[in-house]
Amino acid sequence: MFVGVGASRVRDLFDQAKRNSPCIVFVDEIDAVGRQRGAGLGGSHDEREQTLNQMLVEMDGFDTDTNIIIMAATNRPDILDPALLRPGRFDRRVVLDRPDMKGREAILMVHIKGKPIAPDVDLSIVAKSTPGFVGADLENLVNEAAILAARRNRTNIGQSEFEESIERVIAGPERRSRLISDNEKRIVAYHEAGHAVVMNAIAESDPVQKVSIIARGMAGGYTLALPVEDSTLMPRKKLMAEMTGLLGGRVAEEIVFNDITSGASNDIERVTKLARTMITRLGMSSDLGPMVYGQKEEMIFLGREISEQRDYSEAVAEKIDKEVRELVESAYIRARQILNQYRDRLDAVAKKLLEVETLSRDDFEKIYPPPSPHTTGTPVVVED
Repeated sequence: MFVGVGASRVRDLFDQAKRNSPCIVFVDEIDAVGRQRGAGLGGSHDEREQTLNQMLVEMDGFDTDTNIIIMAATNRPDILDPALLRPGRFDRRVVLDRPDMKGREAILMVHIKGKPIAPDVDLSIVAKSTPGFVGADLENLVNEAAILAARRNRTNIGQSEFEESIERVIAGPERRSRLISDNEKRIVAYHEAGHAVVMNAIAESDPVQKVSIIARGMAGGYTLALPVEDSTLMPRKKLMAEMTGLLGGRVAEEIVFNDITSGASNDIERVTKLARTMITRLGMSSDLGPMVYGQKEEMIFLGREISEQRDYSEAVAEKIDKEVRELVESAYIRARQILNQYRDRLDAVAKKLLEVETLSRDDFEKIYPPPSPHTTGTPVVVED
């Protein structure tokens, strides 16, 4: 019944465009109809391919005097059909990357219009605290801050609401209703203190902004570290510092309680993935050299990795496993050395967390001042 409807609509669209020229035709989410053809699912005459073929035909039918500009948007340019991207069709690409600090501040200025903002609010601080956020995240952040202000019976949105909403967007809302035993609370406190102390001791790590043992989302507690400024390159030392910080919680449990828990499962998963990426994707292995190992395969229709094609031998696979293990073990040993060296700080931070449940950056640095200036990087949230 509906066969050919998509192609018919494309014809109608371009007919209207030609009648109303000069004009702009904008197609949002073009990957919905512009995915690569012949991907193995569906026949060659399925509805989606008919729509795409009609779009290609219409775009080829333009003359030099046709005053129509065609624009399209997608967040998956890698799965588009090559015929769409050749010169004469969509031949100009504009990449809209995540905004930098000035861009985030300008976006926040747009979203606070019409909202009662307290005079003490400094949007530059909010922009600095939200690296990696895109426009939708920032809009959500402002809305969360407004909801918090309303719940607190405030007539305007203050800086504290913005700071709280950042954590809500990153890690989820607080779950103060979650009841845990005193022993488990103590384990969580030492776990988070382990993350914070290790991160604070390494110069390449991002400064710790907040440590909390209040559950958020699925996490029993969290340590929030934010970079001093935005950066696009990730040095090897910075990656090693991130791995060491992630393992700080597990090491703290082992040192203090002479036992380990399941609380570090997410940390271990992230560390293992990061170490394997460093070896197989970033060429950061002295033994295996600057090479990429393994080709990722995707299903065009799903847009997800389904397997990794191995283009290396069993001997190289063994070397990769060995290098990954060595990277993780070196980060673990470094975390243990730091926590043994600063055991008194670990105890002090954990004790304070058990008293007040949440430590801000100032409170944390009163207990443990950073030994050296921190470098730039990307945001790290350790959730346990």
